[in-house]
Amino acid sequence: MTGPRVTAAGVLALALVSCASCGGESPGAPSPSTTTTTVAGTPSARVLVVTHTEGFRHDSIPTIETGIRDLGTANALYFTDFCRTADDVRQMLTRQNLASYRAVVFANTTGNLPIPDLAAFLSWIAGGGGFVGIHSASDTYHDQPSYLAMLGGEFVTHGAIVEAEIRVDDPSHPAVSHLGATFRIADEFYRFRFAGPDRRTLISLARDPNDGGPAPAAGGDPLAWHRTFSSGRVFYTALGHRSELWQDARYRRHIVEGIRWVLP
Repeated sequence: MTGPRVTAAGVLALALVSCASCGGESPGAPSPSTTTTTVAGTPSARVLVVTHTEGFRHDSIPTIETGIRDLGTANALYFTDFCRTADDVRQMLTRQNLASYRAVVFANTTGNLPIPDLAAFLSWIAGGGGFVGIHSASDTYHDQPSYLAMLGGEFVTHGAIVEAEIRVDDPSHPAVSHLGATFRIADEFYRFRFAGPDRRTLISLARDPNDGGPAPAAGGDPLAWHRTFSSGRVFYTALGHRSELWQDARYRRHIVEGIRWVLP
């Protein structure tokens, strides 16, 4: 990786943030809690959040946009731009335009996005860019092995939304270090077909969630992981189907520390 990396030292301010509308924000976005803890300072990075979908579209996307944006400003970590339409994807996910960003977040994307040159996008990550995938980022580019190898896995199926017991597999990582050895949370839990080497599991299903989906493997099915991709960093979490997760301080910290970790 080139350049200095922001560390996760110290106690992270947990951002319960207002949903005041800003330029380009989708109308009617559900509001997280209005209590805010702000870290003094100016964000040092710009992050591009992609929410365009070519398949299923989650109704949580407006809440996700608001949550990611406000976590960046409240923690003085990054500014946020949004890539919401097919035209945005064609114009913003080019090698030239990506030079303005330090990380890209695929937030509940689905299907084959119309990125003009997928190989160039993956090359940008490999060259030192950061990539964060949230929930259905793994339901994206099913027919592109190069994307799935970068991400580390592909969505296969899920059961009903239930509360499940989750195991923390790497308590040293800042995206999960605030969690206990196990915790319970309600969401739609994905099962995966895994791809690519060097995937480091952060959290996994501790036991069968009894959601009607396949039972977890003996070691538990991973739900979040991180990996390096040449000189780039990749963080993925399957959690994020439900808008209500953004009211949970544990989840907000999971996301902001995942973004912090990938920033070059």
